[in-house]
Amino acid sequence: MKKPLVGALFAVLLLGAGVAPATASTGHEAAAPSTVKEKARPKAVNFAGTVALSNCSGSVVRTPDSQPDDPALVLSNGHCMETGFPGPGEVVFDQPSTRSFTLLNASGSGVGTLRASKIAYGTMTDTDISVYELTSTYAEIEGDYGIKALELNTAHPVQGTAITVVSGYWKRTYSCNVDGFVYRLKEGEWTWKDSVRYTSACQTIGGTSGSPVIDNATGKVVAVNNTGNEDGQECTDNNPCEVDEDGNVTVREGINYAQETYGIVPCIGTGNKFDLDRAGCALPKP
Repeated sequence: MKKPLVGALFAVLLLGAGVAPATASTGHEAAAPSTVKEKARPKAVNFAGTVALSNCSGSVVRTPDSQPDDPALVLSNGHCMETGFPGPGEVVFDQPSTRSFTLLNASGSGVGTLRASKIAYGTMTDTDISVYELTSTYAEIEGDYGIKALELNTAHPVQGTAITVVSGYWKRTYSCNVDGFVYRLKEGEWTWKDSVRYTSACQTIGGTSGSPVIDNATGKVVAVNNTGNEDGQECTDNNPCEVDEDGNVTVREGINYAQETYGIVPCIGTGNKFDLDRAGCALPKP
């Protein structure tokens, strides 16, 4: 797991505390003829809607059906919960929490503090996610800070997609592509299903755990950053290995991974409440 402070301070001194968000090419291009309609270009990914936790990164998220007056949700990793790493098979569900989050604006500046009312859902089984319900609604957050929640994509990510990992903890972004998908990603005691593997350009560090992985073309969240193989070891803590359908193990030193988030959407019903019995919900149950 991408723990917050293991080697992170050294890395930030070496690399600098801020990296500009991904932008379109700055090269000079010939203007298109007036008779040709120019294609819409995706907006540059920024920090608006991301949050900094005490030990990780996260983001304020919504489903396509979330309403302005629903309590807002914050997405991070299961291993980022203040209750500690949940064991294999363990699910944290509807548990009180008063955790605070620093909300960031587009430039990465902290503009306010959000507070949780509970951990709506958290696990490290099959996936590595935590979802906090806040005391504030989406409308209140937008009204107070002018910031909208990031929307969770409803479809499986696509190989080759250009993505940006946005860390509220470090106020840094990492741009790369979806390299592929891992049948089983095993790290120590934990096993995750159908994980996203990044191309090598996304060299995420400790503290980036829980960062939203954003599709550059749509601006929607397709995954949540969670781990990487640091030392080339096989299936140990901080050194996840890939296991295919036949049980073959592959180690990719220096490669980082995320957990898909489209499967969260079917589990959230009216009022932004988790309902693990809803049709299409396949998240592990307590």
